[in-house]
Amino acid sequence: MNTDPNPSIEPTAETAIDCAHHIADAFAFYNAEFRVITRRAPVRFDTRDWKGSQRDAVERIELYDRFVNQTIAELRLRLGERALDRALWARIRDEFAAQIAGLPDNEFTKTFFSSITRQLFGTVGVAPEIEFVATDLDPLADVRHPGTPTPAAIASKATGTRPEAVTRIYPNHGSLGLLIEDLLGDLPFRSAWRDLEKSVEHVTAEINARVGAVSEPRFVERIETIRAVFYQFTRAYIVGRVVGQGFRLPLVIALKNTDSGVLVDAVMLTEEDVSVVFGFARTYLHADLDRVAEAVLFIKSLVPRKPVSELFTVLGRARQGKTERYRELMRHLGQTQDQFVHAPGERGLVMVCFTLPSFDVVFKIIRDRFPFPKNVLREEVEAKYRLVFKHDRVGRLVDAQEFKRLRFRRALFAPELLEELLSATAKTVHVEGDDLVLDHLYIERRMTPLNIYLRTATPAQAERAVVDYGQCIRDLACTNIFAGDLLLKNFGVSRHGRVIFYDYDELCQVTDCRFRDVPKATNPEDEMRDEAWYYVADNDVFPETFLNFLAFDDAQRATFLRFHAEVLTADFWRHIQQRMRDGQIIEVVPYNPHRVRAVSSA
Repeated sequence: MNTDPNPSIEPTAETAIDCAHHIADAFAFYNAEFRVITRRAPVRFDTRDWKGSQRDAVERIELYDRFVNQTIAELRLRLGERALDRALWARIRDEFAAQIAGLPDNEFTKTFFSSITRQLFGTVGVAPEIEFVATDLDPLADVRHPGTPTPAAIASKATGTRPEAVTRIYPNHGSLGLLIEDLLGDLPFRSAWRDLEKSVEHVTAEINARVGAVSEPRFVERIETIRAVFYQFTRAYIVGRVVGQGFRLPLVIALKNTDSGVLVDAVMLTEEDVSVVFGFARTYLHADLDRVAEAVLFIKSLVPRKPVSELFTVLGRARQGKTERYRELMRHLGQTQDQFVHAPGERGLVMVCFTLPSFDVVFKIIRDRFPFPKNVLREEVEAKYRLVFKHDRVGRLVDAQEFKRLRFRRALFAPELLEELLSATAKTVHVEGDDLVLDHLYIERRMTPLNIYLRTATPAQAERAVVDYGQCIRDLACTNIFAGDLLLKNFGVSRHGRVIFYDYDELCQVTDCRFRDVPKATNPEDEMRDEAWYYVADNDVFPETFLNFLAFDDAQRATFLRFHAEVLTADFWRHIQQRMRDGQIIEVVPYNPHRVRAVSSA
């Protein structure tokens, strides 16, 4: 007797349908959990629970791999000996594509599917029959640009209808101040305003000043904002744009919650300032978005030079950001004759670093062996990159995306680079026919190494870079990070002139160090020795020696001492340690990037 409830479906087809459904459900559960964590952000902001905010950031980052690994384990149990049946997985892929058609942001779902098959099969390069090829996945392809709304959409603000999935529109009926009061009044905070009238005046004055600066006085027609509020540690942000007669300006309003209520802390109205908020060196933002791709397209209109891959990443969709970066890279390779070459700057002792001259990233592969004086292990280096991935980066640690099993044509590599890769990273890089397979690497945004920048900078540029280098060290300290190796070559300068740390092999936490004063020499012979005459433990750090290793010229050295002399004292670092041990939160905000202030006043 046939007990099959649906005998018309072949067992393989039924299995494919079942597995596709299981993967789609797994992604739905992941996405729901992602949004549950994200929705805690307003509560954290209202209650000023900054430690909870930090825990949420880490939990959300770890979520994707947890769901991928769990789903793979469940599918192995379901499929048994057929878990690696490529023909079956080809059918699962097709069935999956049919099941998710029409879902919003369904490219995210396809990326999730590909994460499963690539890990399950250990795919090298691409396997189009069992995955969704990254180069074919364009999450913005079917997204309507949230641009100029119709008059009916503008008028709908008064009727309560919803003209856009992402945006909210505030028309100017004759008073910019009333518009701003309307905008701030819509914010979903339980906390009271400290002084709403003063915040309204602040925003209105900043917009009027900026509009007057970009052109002759013109009328602001409306402000368009993304409906969701964006949260990042201790700050909340309204993200939008100011639209008027013949002009359009980005708009980001930073909000702070104090003991006495919420206030506007800053108003950003330039691409440069907004770009730093959505920067590649910052911790991911939390914003509960129904349609992520539409929000990305809106933000892209504010910061047009920022790659889409970085925007997905900074919104917490790190895996989609990786997919986009790979797609950007492969698209670029199809349009250029460039070869991969060594990255500018000194050769690293731990990493082989290379780049495409016309593509704004750097590729880093861990060497098989580290020469003296490096004494770290490969596993320790990888652990430090994982630490940075989950840590509060405060705009001072570059986001390094980890890739595995990439395949490129060997002819794309310059001979000198190819020779070093095959000799110095042979455990990671190998030749397969005409291809070069990279089993493991990191991809980061390319910057100008600080030591190279200072050689060609004007005196004014050099002074700003030296000051920001010291501020970078301070900002990292505020988040319990000690760079370890403070050599200028380990820091980069972004296109906005911001100094960012990118060499993590000696990075550690401030609270794990013992900061000491250099003991006084007991005789002249001690002072003349090449090596320390006193005992130095592995975690001992002597800040007053830092300046001896920094290749500043006299003017740059004087600038550093004028602004940051206290960084060269053990007392400064011990004070930071004590604040950490006391459980204090030290804020580092992304706006006003060239400020210089003592950490003790934070």
